[in-house]
Amino acid sequence: MNVLSIYTGYILDLVIGDPYSFPHPVRYIGKLIKIIEKNIRKIVRTPKALKISGFILWALTVGITYLITYLVVELSGFNQVVYFIANSIIIYTTLATKCLKDEAIKIYNVLKTGDLEKSRIQLSYIVGRDTANLTKPEIIRATVETVAENTVDGIIAPMFYAFIGGAPLAMAYKAINTLDSTVGYKNEKYMDLGFASAKIDDIANYIPARISVILMTIGSLILGYDYKKSFKISIRDRKNHKSPNCAFSEGAVAGALGVQLGGTNIYFGKEVYKPTIGDKNREIQTDDIVKTNRIMYATSITSMLIFTLIYVAIFYKRGM
Repeated sequence: MNVLSIYTGYILDLVIGDPYSFPHPVRYIGKLIKIIEKNIRKIVRTPKALKISGFILWALTVGITYLITYLVVELSGFNQVVYFIANSIIIYTTLATKCLKDEAIKIYNVLKTGDLEKSRIQLSYIVGRDTANLTKPEIIRATVETVAENTVDGIIAPMFYAFIGGAPLAMAYKAINTLDSTVGYKNEKYMDLGFASAKIDDIANYIPARISVILMTIGSLILGYDYKKSFKISIRDRKNHKSPNCAFSEGAVAGALGVQLGGTNIYFGKEVYKPTIGDKNREIQTDDIVKTNRIMYATSITSMLIFTLIYVAIFYKRGM
């Protein structure tokens, strides 16, 4: 039933994506984070206390998210059809394949018109860096990097946790990821309060990021891209990022396409140097956005198939 729910959720994600009118759970997780943060800041002031409170923020957010999801799934168990529908819809909301593709294509389409200003604005909706002065190659690079990185955060990781612990664990991961993207910044406001969220997100993505090397290499092979370089660059440049996880997927895409990612960006008005990822065999081009989307889709399909085989093998072995 769990595997069937994951497949159904995955298909729903491919077909429907994340409609803006849909009451997505991540929005409510975000509101929960803000409510807890607001109350913490009312009584906590010192850096040390804020750092400790960050763990409380994390525990409350993830705990409440898991508990609510678990109760919804359990309460729907009075009927197999209702249980299947509830489980499938929850898992569907943890995946972001179509959403990632759609956001990247919006940027691609605007770039095709030559309107850099509008492209920068469109890009600002999906990245944390400052986009006001980005050149066309920098806009393309940022889009490719975002899709590559979020192939792990938005597809491989939630799918991985769904196979392990069903909808509750997949949604708990989503809460962890939302905490990181909400308070996990190394700026003055969140350096202390967001410390726990940032570190635990790194831990949660540790395995998914590393298995992305294999999954994205296979995806590149299926598409006829340079799968050998995809694997090579992913391993070679795995440490070329401030995050312990992001360079794996970015390296896989950079190698597959023969382009160079990474480098200096501006965050909250401050210049942040990042090492480069990949070899600059050619200049990055607008069509690389579409190619990265293709790698993402091929990787998502590969992930589903491989996770299913492992899942079935484990349960078959247990049944013997």
